[in-house]
Amino acid sequence: MLPAVAKMPGTPRKKAVVAGPKATKRTPPQIDRLDQVQQVIVGSLEDDKAEDVVTIDLVGRAAFADRMVIATGLADRQISAMATHLSEKLHEVGIKRVQIEGAGGSDWVLIDAGDIVIHLFKAEARALYGLERMWGTAGLDEPTG
Repeated sequence: MLPAVAKMPGTPRKKAVVAGPKATKRTPPQIDRLDQVQQVIVGSLEDDKAEDVVTIDLVGRAAFADRMVIATGLADRQISAMATHLSEKLHEVGIKRVQIEGAGGSDWVLIDAGDIVIHLFKAEARALYGLERMWGTAGLDEPTG
């Protein structure tokens, strides 16, 4: 807190408001915690019979997440169920704000679990978008031909 603000009368909350917002810097999550959440995600997907589950490390390569998990489902209903079960299991391990896009029956469902982003595809959509090619170890420099 600023020295002038500390001497002002009022509650600590009011002093904090007067002092203004603190500059916050995104701190990376604990690796152990990230590994634990990844295990919950992969385990849930495997329990729901997801195919070809792949995890990609994004640390230092993307600002939106530290890891990406990609999996394939056979039908809209299976993909929707995987998303629902995954949301429930993430909630159980303390991740309360899980955002799900496309769960209403599409070829691609995106689940944002904070530091890990999960993509659930039908096989055709997964091949079309090619996220593994884009975010894999070779990245965008990999030839697509």
